[in-house]
Amino acid sequence: MKAIALTQYLPIENPESLLDVQLDKPAPQGRDLLVEIKAIGVNPVDVKVRAPKETIEKAPRVLGWDAAGVVQAVGPEVSRFKVGDRVFYAGDITRPGSNSEFQLVDERIVGNMPQSLSFEQAAALPLTTITAWEALFERLHVSPTPPATTASAKSILIIGGAGGVGSIAIQLAVKVAGLKVIATASRPESEKWVRELGAQHVVNHFGDLPAQLKQQGFDNVDYVLILNDTDRHFPAAAAAVAPQGMICTIVENSAPLDVSLLKAKSAGFIWEFMFTRSMFQTADMQQQGNLLDQVARLIDQQVVVTTVNQVLSPINAANLRQAHATLEGGRAIGKIVLKDF
Repeated sequence: MKAIALTQYLPIENPESLLDVQLDKPAPQGRDLLVEIKAIGVNPVDVKVRAPKETIEKAPRVLGWDAAGVVQAVGPEVSRFKVGDRVFYAGDITRPGSNSEFQLVDERIVGNMPQSLSFEQAAALPLTTITAWEALFERLHVSPTPPATTASAKSILIIGGAGGVGSIAIQLAVKVAGLKVIATASRPESEKWVRELGAQHVVNHFGDLPAQLKQQGFDNVDYVLILNDTDRHFPAAAAAVAPQGMICTIVENSAPLDVSLLKAKSAGFIWEFMFTRSMFQTADMQQQGNLLDQVARLIDQQVVVTTVNQVLSPINAANLRQAHATLEGGRAIGKIVLKDF
């Protein structure tokens, strides 16, 4: 089967950083689905895993953690899917990724694809949807039920609103939870994007966030979701969060964070890493498949929209290197997707 893989971890400008290769088609065992990949999404995690380092892989390593496709075969213990089903999923970072014609994935972390979307529209969603859903409803404990009145709505600051996770988090926060959403954006095009997705207020993450929030009428916010540069934004998040509020981040820090800033407020700080369930084979692994099914229904009901903003074709090393380079530049809006081998 065709695949895009690496054996060395090189700068993306190097044509050998991602290579077109031929690999053996895998066979499903246990609860695995064998999925024929129709489209893939590209995420910052792909860039981080591929980043230059001295490691040399003995065999080609396939990256990629967003896919939409068709079930071609099932393992003997599969109960949720059958051959021919259209599915979407983010996969498991400990296993070969989705940048290949066929992929094995545990059925528990797979969702039924939204009926109203194309493969490329669906491939933009899984990783960011799982991350945003888990961050909001499981880590921050936001209620998925809108408040009785807008006056009683709680508030959330989403730092990095125009990126992949931010684009879905805004929609879930506004349209599912009924929160007052303040999103950060630094350019006219990214501000336009987050407002179209539902953000009621916009501030610039390169400015003084607490001061900008006050200008928008918020002395503090109930929740903060950090989606880029935790080191830089944590002090502002700690200043902005309300007493007994919560901060969640999805981005690793490079220096110690001063969590003592939260003590007087009895405020909380928590991480979200969407691969936790599959990495540790947690007892509630099935929850990821369930939430993808739930979001698929919201999409088909036109409550939530896909966040794809650029589609490249075909799926090959040259186009994937282009997508990685765009993400490394830090100016991507929404999601980049590749379709068709």
